[in-house]
Amino acid sequence: MKKIVMLIAFMAFALSGYSQFEQGKYYVGASLTGLDLSYSGAENFNIGLDLKGGYLLADDWMITAQAGIQHSGNDDVANSYSIGIGGRYYIVQNGLYLGVNAKLIHANHNYNDLMPGIEVGYAFFLNRTVTIEPAVYYDQSFKNHSDFSKIGLRIGVGVYL
Repeated sequence: MKKIVMLIAFMAFALSGYSQFEQGKYYVGASLTGLDLSYSGAENFNIGLDLKGGYLLADDWMITAQAGIQHSGNDDVANSYSIGIGGRYYIVQNGLYLGVNAKLIHANHNYNDLMPGIEVGYAFFLNRTVTIEPAVYYDQSFKNHSDFSKIGLRIGVGVYL
């Protein structure tokens, strides 16, 4: 009996995508980064907020634009601001996705950096439109790889319209 209940629960979880990754849909999201969930050679503590908007150009293919703010424990780049573009490919209709992006980072003391990144995440649907989106990401710094490249965990909320 226990196996049957687990099988039904797994099937309900796997089918919870509601086919929201169709051409013509819009996406609005926000994510929290940092809280020591990312690692960078130059930062002691960091917290950030990213806002993202997107449009599904074709089934399972989304183009995105994003803006963000990051506060770091590093005096050289204590506050940084970013804008960027990217894309997502939803591997399967249950919400697993791969993402790529490129961000322009600006911080105090005339620090500027171009950071391409990749991420793997999951869009867990709470209802037909709202998702919780955990993701693992890597951002590569062109300015100083060892100090400013980041790997971390991002937790977000998304709305598919």
